[in-house]
Amino acid sequence: MENNNKSSLLVGPDDKIGMGEAGFLGLQHVLAMDIYVPPIILASMMAMGLGDQMGLLQSTFLAAGIGTILQTFVFMKMPVSQGPSFVPLGAAAGVVLASGGLKGNGMGTLIGALLVGSIILVILGATGIFQKIINRLVPALVGGTIITCVGLSLIPTALNSNIFNAPGKIDNNIILASITALTLLVSVGISLKFPKVRRFFRTSSIILALGVGTIVSTMMGLFNWKEVNDAAWFGLPQRTVLHWGINFSPSAIITFIIIYAVITTETTGTWFAMGAVTNHEITNKQWNHGIIGEGLSCMIAALLGTTPVTGYSTNAGVISITGVASKRVFLFAGIWFSILGFFSKLSAFLAAIPAPVIGGVFAIITVTIMLNGLNVIRGLETTDRDLYIIGIPIVLTLALVLLPANVTKNAPQILQYLLGSPIAMAAIAAIILNLVMPKTKATKNKVKAA
Repeated sequence: MENNNKSSLLVGPDDKIGMGEAGFLGLQHVLAMDIYVPPIILASMMAMGLGDQMGLLQSTFLAAGIGTILQTFVFMKMPVSQGPSFVPLGAAAGVVLASGGLKGNGMGTLIGALLVGSIILVILGATGIFQKIINRLVPALVGGTIITCVGLSLIPTALNSNIFNAPGKIDNNIILASITALTLLVSVGISLKFPKVRRFFRTSSIILALGVGTIVSTMMGLFNWKEVNDAAWFGLPQRTVLHWGINFSPSAIITFIIIYAVITTETTGTWFAMGAVTNHEITNKQWNHGIIGEGLSCMIAALLGTTPVTGYSTNAGVISITGVASKRVFLFAGIWFSILGFFSKLSAFLAAIPAPVIGGVFAIITVTIMLNGLNVIRGLETTDRDLYIIGIPIVLTLALVLLPANVTKNAPQILQYLLGSPIAMAAIAAIILNLVMPKTKATKNKVKAA
């Protein structure tokens, strides 16, 4: 799946980049990924104490770091960063609480189910089945549609969870997010206006925006430095499989096989998005190796005592904004994540960054992901049937994002997982529509000038 983004990249995936600059830009990816949010949400759902919560956070960082390095340099061999998915949180909490909670076999049962699901992913890649599924069910039109829906589904999260409904006064949140977003836009504008400083301001635009947002939030009294000061400097992850143990429950395993199917659908959309922004067509070998890497990443996460770490769609937007797709940068992102797994005070600092600061950047990132999907579709020859293959998933994405929470809660458990994942539902809809809609001869849709 090729597009015309090649000229927009300042640094390609295999281009050489200095170690210092790679380390700096790798940190930028880490800062733009709010991967501490899912473990904090899960910890609150399971009423974890401070020790368990910090252990879960450290394990998540370490799993994301190891998974990122494995995917970027061993398996997928694309600039791919791993992070915790929001999809399994409800199911994870449900399994733990239904199996005796933290003081019983809850976490051990969750780990057992996660391990079985991750092994199935590895088998799908090792046998070559996954690539055959992708080639049959996800042509470029469906892939572009999924990318569009990935970005579209994240926009409400960026605005609601990180700004409008975030802790604090809404007017302060809006001001803080606006200042952060404006700093990002000014940095990109300077890079476009002044070629001599283009590289610095474009590649550093996100970290500059987050830096300004952090400074302003401190001046507004919204940055909690006490949590950072109280945190220990270093600490080993304590809440791993060695602490929780392993327990296998058929019902929990079946639940997470379904969860992994949903997660894999989302990851497929993320990989398409990364392929689009890097102007790279993913090969059959990469599809298979990628799902092996995904399975191993999830397996490592389970052994470390945390939920699955999967391909993180945010990075496609970061690459679009900064123009940097170097695999070396992603190597350093993985190293930074791993450091955070042991550097407790730095983890506390990232967790203390106010949500509106992240939201101001995240909102722009999500839009760039959506536009990259539309850019893929724009380059295709389409027919009348294709308008429905593109349009219905978009409508479905918006419908699920706006769906009242009580409707989801009252649905059957399996349906809840799907209703809670607009990306997965949109992908399934696009795939089914592409299979059942009658095919006609393609004609390039062009608009004549008046």
